[in-house]
Amino acid sequence: VQLAESGGGLVQAGGSLRLSCVVSGISINAIRWYRQAPGKQREWVAVIMSDGRTNYADSVKGRFTIYRDSAKNTAYLQMSSLKPEDTAVYYCTGFNIWGPGTQVTVSS
Repeated sequence: VQLAESGGGLVQAGGSLRLSCVVSGISINAIRWYRQAPGKQREWVAVIMSDGRTNYADSVKGRFTIYRDSAKNTAYLQMSSLKPEDTAVYYCTGFNIWGPGTQVTVSS
């Protein structure tokens, strides 16, 4: 089983990015997104459960949306109204496995 994130990059404050998490080796199930900013602990961002329910950290609620496409075995994190404090390496995790991460940098 492997997970691989993509879609990170440099964006101006107020912009949007969509991160992808491709799952290989097993059918997609519950997926969580985390992020880690330089010098800070890794923090949970969002989850989509096996039944489709979602939940978000207060810091991203109303700006980020998590969803999945089972046909593509991929989970997504749509990020809008980005802020400089959203700058971090973003990781997806599922099945107790982590992807390598993708860098998101938001300039002010």
